[in-house]
Amino acid sequence: MDANELLRQYEAGIRDFTSVNLSAVNMEGAILQSAVFDEAILDGANLSRANLSHARLIGADLNGANLTNADLSGADLSNAILDGAILDGAILDHANL
Repeated sequence: MDANELLRQYEAGIRDFTSVNLSAVNMEGAILQSAVFDEAILDGANLSRANLSHARLIGADLNGANLTNADLSGADLSNAILDGAILDGAILDHANL
């Protein structure tokens, strides 16, 4: 799946993107509040300035993902792979890491 297709589905009300492969996708500044990315592959993805507040990323692969200034408040990142992820300026209030 590419970023445009994911954003179209999100706009249509779809929130469950479990196990989707978004490796190296560019979703800078995307609004993805309360989306479900359990077990998704987001390695190397650009999610800088994205709004992922209250999103579920349980077991997601965020290896090397750019989350600079992303809003992850209230997000569930249980068992997520964050090796090399860039979290500079990310909002992590009430996030489950």
